[in-house]
Amino acid sequence: MTSGHWTEPDDIAARVRRRWDDGALLRSYATGAEFPTIQIRLRGPSASEIGDDLGAARDWARRLDTGRRDNSRYDLEWAMIGGRRIGRNRVPSRAVISSYSQAWALLGVTGAVRRFGAILALVDDHEAVRDWVVQHPLRALELSEELPRLLAAFDWLDAHRSSDRYLREIAAPGVDTKFAERHRAVLADLLGVSRTSTGFLVGLGLRAKPEFVRLRFASSLGLPAPLTELGVRADQLADLDLGPTRALVIENEITYLSVDVPADGVVIWGKGFDVDQVGKLSWLTDADVVYWGDLDTHGFAILDRLRAWLPQTRSILMDRETLLTHRDRWVVEDRPATSQLTRLTANEADLYLSLVADAFGDRIRLEQERIDWSWVEQRLGRAFESPRVDPAGS
Repeated sequence: MTSGHWTEPDDIAARVRRRWDDGALLRSYATGAEFPTIQIRLRGPSASEIGDDLGAARDWARRLDTGRRDNSRYDLEWAMIGGRRIGRNRVPSRAVISSYSQAWALLGVTGAVRRFGAILALVDDHEAVRDWVVQHPLRALELSEELPRLLAAFDWLDAHRSSDRYLREIAAPGVDTKFAERHRAVLADLLGVSRTSTGFLVGLGLRAKPEFVRLRFASSLGLPAPLTELGVRADQLADLDLGPTRALVIENEITYLSVDVPADGVVIWGKGFDVDQVGKLSWLTDADVVYWGDLDTHGFAILDRLRAWLPQTRSILMDRETLLTHRDRWVVEDRPATSQLTRLTANEADLYLSLVADAFGDRIRLEQERIDWSWVEQRLGRAFESPRVDPAGS
């Protein structure tokens, strides 16, 4: 072993810094716990190395001794080493950090600890906030300048649970909607609700931005003659008694605009996983529903999801023949779904599992808008000629 492998003062600090970086030291400090003594065994020269270069060994011991700064950063324990050839020599064998003040001095974080103490004082009468600060001390330090406004936002949101108000109505000192949205993750943790945009609002009983559903409809449904398309709040659309006999649900917007409206029916833009809003439309319960989505794993997942609401839904242009005929138009699916889908027909499930298993190639997908339009027209023209689906069958 050479002097390059001997423990230096910076190595001692690095060992202690691990407990700072994971928040353990500040958590212990915040709860008033006794300092968890840290003992670090020192790597130093062997007896033969001392004999080979006594000066280097003495310099090493001197650096460690100087580094303790009169025990303000750490204490040293010493041991005797040597023999008849070089005599007995007293060398540092262990560094001991036994107090918070030593740890703060060693790491050079006294100022940060002082700020942390001020944070604890600020949140002392907010139990939930104080608990969060103790569990996330370094994050709290990062947010120290924002904490007064975070507290104000917390107080307002906590006081207005189940108020059915919009977040835009927040009225707290120095807080606006942008601030609340920017710090949603922290506020969600403080308030004990979901971090997601919708989950945050629902968990607090605030109003979410309304979801809209777009649809095109046949004139026979009796809507005012100049209108050919509506974009309506989903909850209000559900209350309309449209009574279509057929519904074509399309994933892609431009395709939704391009297809013909079925007789006595509607074309609805499904917007991917927003298809839940379509499924909630009670007037589709007795309609013949056909779904056309991307030919990829997520397309089948959305179909499966729609069938949870409308089990009679049939798929179109989501078959093996369509996929293989358009091989030259395949692209790569970023993050394929792998979930077990229980509402697919036997043929759909077989194709879905083939896509999951990369049976045709690596993560292949055929997007709806890439399918040849003449191929689309031929099959959509027969969309409502087939019997309704039985997911347990083929």
